[in-house]
Amino acid sequence: MKLESEIKQSRFKNEYQKLSVNIIYTSNWLSHHHVRHCKDYGITPEQFNILRILRGQHSKPATVNLLIDRMLNKMSNASRLVEKLRKKGLVERQINAADRRACDVVITAKGLDLLKRLDKAEKEWQKIISHLSVNEAKTINNLLDKLRK
Repeated sequence: MKLESEIKQSRFKNEYQKLSVNIIYTSNWLSHHHVRHCKDYGITPEQFNILRILRGQHSKPATVNLLIDRMLNKMSNASRLVEKLRKKGLVERQINAADRRACDVVITAKGLDLLKRLDKAEKEWQKIISHLSVNEAKTINNLLDKLRK
């Protein structure tokens, strides 16, 4: 559906204003769907992001600072997210042997199992954007990368 219909605004100052509004609107639309899908598994998108980062560490521990650097949402409180995941049994947190001020975080078998189930559900999640061709997705990805330069 066209942006103008979605937000009930027929005119914009210029195409750049419309682009900004369109990106913000679309980001919120995608986030809404992502929240809904993660909620079905008892986690938030930010917690999902932490678990995916930890899985990508290939069983090596990650510091909270590494998690912060790699998180999609830089406004999230990584320490608080790790603690919530620890309480759910999805991660373990230990004092770093080399630097006692730092904590090492590793994903548990329960966390890996949850990610396996989420991986299977990911195809369902992607249905909301599957009407785009692979080439269209590549083009949008390239344009968004260019926008952030």
